[in-house]
Amino acid sequence: MLNHIHQWKKPIQFLQISRTFSSLIFTKPPSFAAKPAVDPAAGPSSTANVAELITGLRTLGLGRIRGDHYYSNIISSLNQTQVDLIIERLNLEDPESGFGFFNLLRNEYGFRHSRASSFAVAHVLGGRRRFEELRLVMKQMVKEEGSGSATSLCELLLSRFRDWGSSGVVWDVLAFSYSRSEMVYDALTVLAKMKDLNLRVSTSTYNCLLHNLRHTDIMWNVYDAIKESGTPENEYTSSIIVDGLCEQASIQDAVSFLMEAQRKESGPSVVSVNTIMSRFCKLGFVDIAKSFFCMIFKYGLLPDSYSYNILIHGLCVAGSLEEALEFTQDMERHGLHPDTVTYNILCKGFRLLGLMNGAQQVIQKMLVKGLNPDHVTYTILICGHCHSGNIEEALKLREEMLSRGFQLSVILYSVLLSSLCKSGRIEEALRLHYEMEAVGLEPDLITCSILIHGLCKQGTVQRAVQIYREMYLKRIIPHYSAHRAILLGLRKRGDISEARKYFDVLTTITEDIVLYNIMMDGYVKLGNIAAALHLYEQTVEKGITPTVVTFNTLMYGLCKSGKLIEAKRMLTAIGLHGMLPSPVTYTTLMNGYCEWGNIHGMIKLLQEMKAKAVDPTHVTYTVIIKGLCKQRKLQKAVHLVEAMYAKDLIPDQITYNTIIQCFCRARDLKKAFQLHDEMLKHNLEPTPVTYNVLINGLCVYGDLNDADRLLDFLDDRNINLTKVAYTTLIKAHCAKGYALRAVELFDRMVEKGFEISIRDYSSVINRLCKRSLITEAKYFFCMMLSDRIYPDQELCKVMLNAFRQDGDIAWHLAIGKVVHWLINKVSVMSSHAYPISFQTRDYNSGVMSQDQSGLAFPLKDKGQVMHVSISCLPEFRLNCFCHDHMAGDHLQC
Repeated sequence: MLNHIHQWKKPIQFLQISRTFSSLIFTKPPSFAAKPAVDPAAGPSSTANVAELITGLRTLGLGRIRGDHYYSNIISSLNQTQVDLIIERLNLEDPESGFGFFNLLRNEYGFRHSRASSFAVAHVLGGRRRFEELRLVMKQMVKEEGSGSATSLCELLLSRFRDWGSSGVVWDVLAFSYSRSEMVYDALTVLAKMKDLNLRVSTSTYNCLLHNLRHTDIMWNVYDAIKESGTPENEYTSSIIVDGLCEQASIQDAVSFLMEAQRKESGPSVVSVNTIMSRFCKLGFVDIAKSFFCMIFKYGLLPDSYSYNILIHGLCVAGSLEEALEFTQDMERHGLHPDTVTYNILCKGFRLLGLMNGAQQVIQKMLVKGLNPDHVTYTILICGHCHSGNIEEALKLREEMLSRGFQLSVILYSVLLSSLCKSGRIEEALRLHYEMEAVGLEPDLITCSILIHGLCKQGTVQRAVQIYREMYLKRIIPHYSAHRAILLGLRKRGDISEARKYFDVLTTITEDIVLYNIMMDGYVKLGNIAAALHLYEQTVEKGITPTVVTFNTLMYGLCKSGKLIEAKRMLTAIGLHGMLPSPVTYTTLMNGYCEWGNIHGMIKLLQEMKAKAVDPTHVTYTVIIKGLCKQRKLQKAVHLVEAMYAKDLIPDQITYNTIIQCFCRARDLKKAFQLHDEMLKHNLEPTPVTYNVLINGLCVYGDLNDADRLLDFLDDRNINLTKVAYTTLIKAHCAKGYALRAVELFDRMVEKGFEISIRDYSSVINRLCKRSLITEAKYFFCMMLSDRIYPDQELCKVMLNAFRQDGDIAWHLAIGKVVHWLINKVSVMSSHAYPISFQTRDYNSGVMSQDQSGLAFPLKDKGQVMHVSISCLPEFRLNCFCHDHMAGDHLQC
């Protein structure tokens, strides 16, 4: 069998060298000599102290000596030589007392025993078969001596303890301790000495060493040594070999080894089959794992809880939750009770499918069975609720977790912080961050990065910078993503100069092309393509490799400014840098061609795109549809939408809005509404823009009554609309002369809570004045004043012209005097603006209001403050009073 096994072996480097088992164990590492904790110092009273302490131990016993102040002083004064002498004497006379004294010094006085004392006590414990205590002594000794100490310890055992009866046990436990501490080289050194001395190595020691070497082919050398020595194997031996082969990605070899084991009298063990099952589940082959589960029964074995849990976990990860629940029931039928691990696995299965109600039901069943949720349970639930967006439930579970005495891990805090940041609850996230520090947990790189990203996304960049500085103080080196987030935050805030300062500092310590891309994008969006190109030249000079995003950004800026030839050169430059253009690259350039009317060039780019096997996206097709619409090729645009569905590319709202608008402009409103219905048919919810386009189409090219009915229909169904829908209809009614309907719609717009501006009033009054609907214009003017919105110079001119043409001398003179007085007091060329205090009175309601408005014209003199009182009297009569407090000048009309 071993010849067959050796055919599977592959050379693997171990400890940076390749060597056989024999060369490893016969090569001596440099010796290590431990320094004694206390230097030996012989004094006149040393012998007396030793004798007195030994006498006290004989007569009083260890228990009474421990609490005696006199003997405590003697013990504190002992040096290592004296301690060795006492332990040696006690081991001869009363080994139990010697071991007790050994523990007393180590545990209560912090004394570091010599190697000799430790080995002496170890031999006594080995002789009395007190193996657990023996392992503790050897574990402590190996920990103190450290790696590379095996050679010197072996020499000490050979020179001073060779003839002790329990020597073989001590050697074996020493090798076990080295192996358990992952000091594999030292363990192999001890085993080589044991082989020379014909000392027996225990199965547990071999198994421990096998486990440490299971990632390497040296595992087989140890296995051969087990065979040669005749050491009996147990179920864990074969399981470790199987696990090792699985770890080395030799799953077929692992199965062959298991099949070889079944031909032996003992047959395969459940542990080995569990190992194989676990590996197949991790690889996603749950069905194969199930066949091995059945094999357990075939060989007359019974699966244990691990067998079921492995399979249930594999099924949950694969999404086969129902089958996992069936195996849980089967587990109970075979007399095995699901434990906390089982329920945690099921809970995780529900979480992976986003079924948090199901996870909650599992927890309820768990509680009914008398099992309590553990840290893993809470972690699964909190992560699940955070992932599903239910942050409130996650925070409740956190409180419950804390009340039950559990400590949240850094991972859990990070998950909660991430969810709070995504929900925009930054202040709560910050409180959680500082709570984390208060309970003694150090935020790691991921935690801080999450917080920085969240703060920057919300626009609170200064707070993000504060966290960034705290990271440096805690010696947490920020990830490049933190630099990017802060720079992006500064840029999005519109502070391009501040962003540039930060960028200039960053680029002195790192050469990250993404930072350059962020700044270039900022300049491009401000229309400063020259600054963006200058940064690109800097990357070339510094030898920083650009990305496709770099060229896409520059291409977008060049297209915006109409420099299509330069933009096309960027497409060529991508190939020169050994990169492939992305769909975004072509779409950006095609959109540029479309915007500037070069439809032929756009179609040519589409052909090039297909020739280079770059798949168009739904955005690409939307750009083409826009181009076709510009050429009034509407049927081709419709066919292209159909082609998108055929290619499994789903058109979005922008696609439909583009083509609907074109049909509206073509006065084909029937087709426009058919496209709207098609959106609903494909479960694509129309946006407010869609309805704005349709209402505008009806207002301009269709029936205004139909536009009214559409608005009423949408309002009745609580479909969200923007202010544009209302202002479009109001303007249309004003233009048609339907002032009462315009007033009604204006009131509805105000009731909806939309913010009304001077622009909204101006557009209405302007249209009413053009239609010579002066009375209605006066009404809106008074409504505007009652809303504390004040006329600008342009609106006053429009009204003056309208009143003059209508022959309304009173209003013409009143408005004229106000404007004339303001113009005399105001220099339009001045660069400084100072407030004018407006006061309006609505005599119908008796309401007086005051406001300070920055809409006023700039004043000549910094010290001037004007007070303008405009009162609307019944029947639209106007009463004006203007007063310059500084000059003492006033106007009343």
